[in-house]
Amino acid sequence: MSPIYIIVVGALVLCAATNSKSKPTITVLLLLIALFPVCVFAQTKPIIDSIIPGKAPVKQQLKEIKAVKSQLLSDSAAGEPHKNSPLIDTTIQNKYGDLLNDDKKYNPKYPLWKPIVEVVGNNVFTWTLDKYILKEDFSNLGIGSWKYNIQQGWEWDSDRFGINFFAHPYSGAMYFNAARSQGYNYWQSIPFAVEGSLMWEYFGETTRPSYNDLINTSLNGEFLGEMFYRLSSNILDDRTRGSERVFREIFAWLVDPERELNRVLQGKAFRHTTNEVYQKEPLNITLFAGVHKINTGEKTVFGDGPTEALINMQFDYGNPFEETYKKPFDFFKLRTEFSFGSGRKVLDNLTGYGILVGENAKMGDLSILYGAFQYDDYWDNRTFELGALGFGGGIFTKYPVDDGVILYTNAHLAVIPLAGNSTRFGPDTSQLRDYTYDDGFEGKFESTLNFGKAFSASFVYYYYFLHTFVGQPGTNHISILKPRITVQVAKNLNLGFEHFIYFDDRYLKNLPGIYSVRTEQKIYLSLFLEDSQRKGRYN
Repeated sequence: MSPIYIIVVGALVLCAATNSKSKPTITVLLLLIALFPVCVFAQTKPIIDSIIPGKAPVKQQLKEIKAVKSQLLSDSAAGEPHKNSPLIDTTIQNKYGDLLNDDKKYNPKYPLWKPIVEVVGNNVFTWTLDKYILKEDFSNLGIGSWKYNIQQGWEWDSDRFGINFFAHPYSGAMYFNAARSQGYNYWQSIPFAVEGSLMWEYFGETTRPSYNDLINTSLNGEFLGEMFYRLSSNILDDRTRGSERVFREIFAWLVDPERELNRVLQGKAFRHTTNEVYQKEPLNITLFAGVHKINTGEKTVFGDGPTEALINMQFDYGNPFEETYKKPFDFFKLRTEFSFGSGRKVLDNLTGYGILVGENAKMGDLSILYGAFQYDDYWDNRTFELGALGFGGGIFTKYPVDDGVILYTNAHLAVIPLAGNSTRFGPDTSQLRDYTYDDGFEGKFESTLNFGKAFSASFVYYYYFLHTFVGQPGTNHISILKPRITVQVAKNLNLGFEHFIYFDDRYLKNLPGIYSVRTEQKIYLSLFLEDSQRKGRYN
């Protein structure tokens, strides 16, 4: 891919505050893909470790490849393989020639003390910023504050919504990537997010440690952290040199600053390889820009209320219908929207899901992916605040209705261990908590019917059942409905319209119920950047 493409795609940049008490802001970056085959050689002859389409079931091929490599790499009389050899499991390729894992030969696992020290360093840096630059009262630490935090124990805190449901997850992503970028896999990196959160809660601020911070920093942190790691892998290419290499390193730093810091310290930012050494999955990117009408009256279309500019970006990573074993986040979606023009609320929403484990199936022309997923929803706008962490099951289908007409659907049902839900309507301008803490479950359905590239119609429905355990007792039934149409106006450029409806039925204990309907309309141009290995427009 040309350096010019990299410059164009990188025109928007990701910046986010890691300070747990500072106002978070972001502007997101676009990414690129460079996919090339890698050949791996064993003792006296090359090991063919690519999956061959149609030869046999993918799982069977992977099992056979591993057995062959294990035997060829054995040098003992008993035929025992070197089980820790990085060549056995880490250089297997898919049918496109892409790595299924980072190549451990070039990305070794560093000693445990290194990511531990780095997590500690992150917290020391954040505290220094709070103490000497921002002059925050909560940074006046000492033995007394540490003793108080340990003795008083845990609470549900009263920080602003954006701090708890965005800034803390972003900090957790940095803790997570302190390990992930040093050769630790997804599961091995999660404890470092927990470590960073516990250290900060007890020793990083004078306020008592809070349950919600630990949950959001650890679990939503690993959610964002793995996405940042995967997206930065699609930018990086250690085979490149010159200006192209410089731009790739800069853009990877903007997406995942923790990883780029380690690349500099490890010398990876300057090395040159002849092979691809990072796992890269196909990536579709959709950019939206337009206007956003927010109706202040109930059940109105283009009614009274502000009109804002909007920028929306969606990243669809991995091919759900490629028949390969799927590790955590081999397939995910991340969608974020920014609104400009009416106050401090710029990040309107950030939503997405990532696969944890999944299987593929075929039923005639119907392609299916089903599995376990993690979900994250963050809505912080003039109408409502809603943050929800979910774990559950999902199913994706692709069905060719006719020549050039394809129907994509996905449905999900998940448990919500922690959510934050606003108790008021309109923009929150306070610096204190005006939301409840909840648990519950969520259901989601998305469907898109594509008529080639000329026209598409989408229907999106989210439902949340929330039970309040901190705040005014009661339950909430929240629905979000988003019908959308797009019409092609140029090769990859489309004109779109979306009607957004927010339903809130709130049942409070010993108080009258509250029922509300709010609507928004969005008109936008969208640019669809399609990867050749991931054909099709998704929701």
